[in-house]
Amino acid sequence: MSSHRGLRAKLSIAFILQAAAVSCGAVLGVYAAAAVLQDVLIKRALTDESKHYIEVLDEQPDFPEPNTYNMSGYLLRPGESPQSIPAHLRDLPPGFHTLREDETRPLVHVSDCRHGRLFLVFDQEQVGRLALWFGMVPLTLVLMLVYLATWLTYRLSRQAISPVIWLAQVVRNLDPHKPDLSVLAPDNVPADVEGETQVLAEALHAFAERQSQLIERERNFTRDASHELRSPLTVIKLASEVLSSDGNLDAFEQRNVNRIGRATRDMEALIEAFLILARDSASGMPSEDFMLESVVREEMERAEPLLQNKPVAMRLAVEGSCMIHAPSKVVAVVVSNLIRNACAYTEKGEVAVRLDCGQLTITDTGAARAFAVELVDIRR
Repeated sequence: MSSHRGLRAKLSIAFILQAAAVSCGAVLGVYAAAAVLQDVLIKRALTDESKHYIEVLDEQPDFPEPNTYNMSGYLLRPGESPQSIPAHLRDLPPGFHTLREDETRPLVHVSDCRHGRLFLVFDQEQVGRLALWFGMVPLTLVLMLVYLATWLTYRLSRQAISPVIWLAQVVRNLDPHKPDLSVLAPDNVPADVEGETQVLAEALHAFAERQSQLIERERNFTRDASHELRSPLTVIKLASEVLSSDGNLDAFEQRNVNRIGRATRDMEALIEAFLILARDSASGMPSEDFMLESVVREEMERAEPLLQNKPVAMRLAVEGSCMIHAPSKVVAVVVSNLIRNACAYTEKGEVAVRLDCGQLTITDTGAARAFAVELVDIRR
């Protein structure tokens, strides 16, 4: 199992992405709040300040213009020269204006009343710095709490999945040929493995034990079958050889005895191939180099008695022959099964065998149909 695909790596990525998303959301929230403060609240404050100043002028016409740390005011009374007003404010119509030519980008509110035209200039830079400062302090505290909670949750999550990781490592390290089942025994399971993981470990232990029993039973069967099946075949083989050496047999009897001998040898090869297939693949199927054409010709000769008294012709077309690397006895069993089936289920016509450098195609024709079986390319 690759490290970048493990549960711990995926868990770390998930918590990192979560912390990054929360951080980005918090930072954007602070900047959005600062923007709302400057764009909405300041404008509302300037409007209220203008109304209040006009009400004061109604009571005290000589009341001076507002002048504070963040705001300054100018009043152009009727009949006064515009020279008393700064040049960058003289031509501004009523409403809100942001002086972008100025580095501080002040916000200007212009309003008309019966006392003249009132200009209120507000320094947004000061308020922006204050809003950002008072936003960053709680933001830092919130992010620290978020990071602390994320780290604690990550630690708890790692502890929660550690039994699953332990179980995966144990299963990965088991030898498939000689598995050590004691590591999955209930007495050897770590104390933190509990719940569903413990149930899974116990189920794997029981399954592995059952698998070992089946493998041992298969080995015993293979060993016993090898002896019990070969013994009667040996008797039949010896008896057929004795009969074949008797000179008093006529042609019909000699032909039948020869058929018994060939069938006995075929049965021995078939049993040996089946026993090889039944063994463990790591020790039971040795591969070797051999010519597939020789195996095909030999199996065709063995299948010829199946076509006696049938109007069926069997022919071989060799378009390319080469050396292949495979278990020869297993290949012989496969080829024999294909050819014998074709001969057994064909009542008339032909059985065509085509060999093309490791690829074997067998076509047989029956009363109403024809079909082909192709052997997979097993070249080295």
